[in-house]
Amino acid sequence: QVQLVESGGGLVQVGGSLRLSCAASGRTFSKYAMAWFRQAPGKDREFAAAISGSGVSLVYADSVKGRFTISRDNAKNTVYLQVNNLRPEDSAVYYCAAKDSYSPRTIWIATTYDYWGQGTQVTVSS
Repeated sequence: QVQLVESGGGLVQVGGSLRLSCAASGRTFSKYAMAWFRQAPGKDREFAAAISGSGVSLVYADSVKGRFTISRDNAKNTVYLQVNNLRPEDSAVYYCAAKDSYSPRTIWIATTYDYWGQGTQVTVSS
């Protein structure tokens, strides 16, 4: 069982930056692939970025590539999402998710993840 707690969201102006954090419970954090998804009001949950357990493999959605950076610190049981150059369309609740297998074919599919956090709100004002 893994519990995930996100933090770091907030209100930021267009072009601003935030660093989202997701703290995980448990002693086997490094075996989990981790991802960030986001969901805006009235829209489906959308994949943003993912990272393998070792941190070697990274995957990004085209919409965030070059602006978002996912990373992890396995010693701290934490995964991060640095979000830069924010746009109004980045406004959403950002969720952290975990699963115990990494596959490039399914890393972007929300239903393949076993554990989810409660989300943290990011609002970009223009």
